[in-house]
Amino acid sequence: MIDNVYKLRDKVAESEKITINLGYVDLGRIDLLVQEGFYSNRTDFIRTAIRNQLGVDGEAVKQSIVRHTLELGLRDYSRADLESLKAAGERVHIKVVGLARIAADVTPGLALATIESITVLGALQASTELKAALADRMR
Repeated sequence: MIDNVYKLRDKVAESEKITINLGYVDLGRIDLLVQEGFYSNRTDFIRTAIRNQLGVDGEAVKQSIVRHTLELGLRDYSRADLESLKAAGERVHIKVVGLARIAADVTPGLALATIESITVLGALQASTELKAALADRMR
């Protein structure tokens, strides 16, 4: 009976929550646009505005990524990846625009032995212990 029970993967958030402060007039103007049906809610308006601005600045972002040799998108670092680096006597500089994830089974000792620095513009998903161990290497 128990052999047909499978553990589902933990759901990973596909977005990061942020908080912004707006003046009352700007907030009222957004609410008016929502009320008139231009946007479904405040969040829809803000996401649309951000995407539009990122589109305007898209070329500058691309050039900056190339200049800083950053990886764009999602970058996973597994225990096997870091163990391979350690065996080769190499260290990695993590530089990501987007989401960087370090696997839950990576120990602080392995991370310290293989990760030289971390620069993440976006979000870093790692255990609390790993983040504490690597705090001085985060830029």
